[in-house]
Amino acid sequence: MPYTNAQRRQHIKEIQTYLYAISLFDSRIPAIIPDGNYGTETAVTVKAFQRAYGLADTGNVDSATWNKIVSVYREYQRMEPRSLNCFPSQKHIVRSGDKGEVVCIIQSILRVLQKYYDNFPPLTSCGTYSEDTVKAVRAFQQKVGLPVSGTVDCKTWNMLVTSFEHVSATMQ
Repeated sequence: MPYTNAQRRQHIKEIQTYLYAISLFDSRIPAIIPDGNYGTETAVTVKAFQRAYGLADTGNVDSATWNKIVSVYREYQRMEPRSLNCFPSQKHIVRSGDKGEVVCIIQSILRVLQKYYDNFPPLTSCGTYSEDTVKAVRAFQQKVGLPVSGTVDCKTWNMLVTSFEHVSATMQ
């Protein structure tokens, strides 16, 4: 059975997908959107990969290049989990009525900690800094000896993250 155009496009898209994932970790590799077309953009990305990883920079994917792309991609998949630094700034304060990703993360951390602290108020993760969130933050602040404000400043954030890391380590 001959190698079809559809199979060729699928293999090109697979190469592009791996290169895109690698570009997220390695700034030497330009990001490429996987589309299944081996055009100039793909050739430039392959050349950059080849230069970065000590291969002849031909822009073509030979077996050495393919094997190295797959190897690097798999290395990034096996690496230790990366920490998430998402608190906006040292002076930022998250308070009642705020919405967004940081609030979701705070609520998620608090929900995990609820399992390890007695008498912790119930809380749902909704992305809005609700009165239930204020109560849970106050309870947490009291348990760890922080000023009880019900808001999350840098000190409370750091204590939340440290407590979460501690609890997560014991869950493994």
